[in-house]
Amino acid sequence: MAQQFGLGRRKFIVYGSAALGTSLLIKGCAPATETGGGGTTAGGGETIKVGILHSLSGTMAISEKSVVDATQLAIDEINSAGGVLGKQIEPILEDGASDWPTFAEKATKLIDQDQVVVVFGCWTSASRKAVLPVFEAKNHMLWYPVQYEGQECSKNIFYTGAAPNQQIEPAVDWLLENKGNKFFLVGSDYVFPRTANTIIKAQLAAKGGETVGEDYLPLGNTEVTPIITKIRSALPDGGVIFNTLNGDSNVAFFKQLQGAGLTPDKYPTMSVSIAEEEVQAIGVEYLKGHYAAWNYFMTVDTPQNKAFVEAFKAKFGENRVTNDPMESAYIAVNLWKQAVEQAGTADDLEKVRQAAIGQAFDAPQGSVKMFPNHHISQTVRIGEVGDDGLFKIVYATPQPVDPLPWNQFVAETKGFTCDWTRTDVDNPGQFKMEGA
Repeated sequence: MAQQFGLGRRKFIVYGSAALGTSLLIKGCAPATETGGGGTTAGGGETIKVGILHSLSGTMAISEKSVVDATQLAIDEINSAGGVLGKQIEPILEDGASDWPTFAEKATKLIDQDQVVVVFGCWTSASRKAVLPVFEAKNHMLWYPVQYEGQECSKNIFYTGAAPNQQIEPAVDWLLENKGNKFFLVGSDYVFPRTANTIIKAQLAAKGGETVGEDYLPLGNTEVTPIITKIRSALPDGGVIFNTLNGDSNVAFFKQLQGAGLTPDKYPTMSVSIAEEEVQAIGVEYLKGHYAAWNYFMTVDTPQNKAFVEAFKAKFGENRVTNDPMESAYIAVNLWKQAVEQAGTADDLEKVRQAAIGQAFDAPQGSVKMFPNHHISQTVRIGEVGDDGLFKIVYATPQPVDPLPWNQFVAETKGFTCDWTRTDVDNPGQFKMEGA
């Protein structure tokens, strides 16, 4: 059963994406059958059927198509190398249509009708929260590729995006050390920004920082002038802006921030939802000198990233860029493939779940490993937007950071942990750490 704190989330972004991979299928199959691992599966045929569930239409489509592309790249590479357990992966694509009930409906269809053995998908926490009861009721498996607000740990989900201690918290620490201790928090008005800012305020209070202001805009609202006025009033001599705005609000925000003279030399802005494609959409001229925190940037200097970027451009076009959620999706497919091979089956989901824990992968960002809490270790990076619209990496942790889904600054979850290998506790999804 999922353990959770908060509800939905997250990004309504405008950025470019090319057409989807041609080998994706949208179709139905025979009625489902149950397996020993719980849920419905289709690994016993000539192919191994997997679901891809993202928004191909509606507000989120322009964001999620890029993640579908990265998922397809991983599948194509695996198939070209011989597949999994001697079988080709057959992806079945469903459109969540940027509508959370539709996500739940399509998840049910993929499991019951198409009999997939796993689903890769969702972007917003709203969509993840909508499908979570489906995966838990059917004891099935979702791999979720986007950084999120944490405060959740489900047996049926594997999270390959960052937990807050792998993105938000290190960004605050870096800002305190390098940019000042007075923070204005601005975000979109829903759970991800509000939960993130709850964490940030608690962290600042614990570390000698000061929250001088906090304000929110409804999703899609571009009336940012009142917020700009509040920032100038609260920080007349400059200070840090921590930004959890999403979508069109970011376009208006950064344009008016610059127009009001709140430039990054005095008002450095740290964003946690702006990556390479968002920079292109908003305009480099408005974002140059500002910062973002992620685990992966296109500029990461590893042989694995060079190969990843080259392969992605070769498949989808030289003008395309890669970003963190795309890399997380690529990681997810590869870790799942390794778990299936170790388990010796794609059908027995319990065996695959057990085999997934401990899997390591030389990802484009660097080495990652799946932990017993179903989250992966991640290298934390801070990037500064340059003239070319890419991120110059100004900080990176020397080693990958272990994931902590339950936040240790928030009073309600301080001291809690998650470990799905534990059999000696009543609730492996949320229990007190020894000594806490």
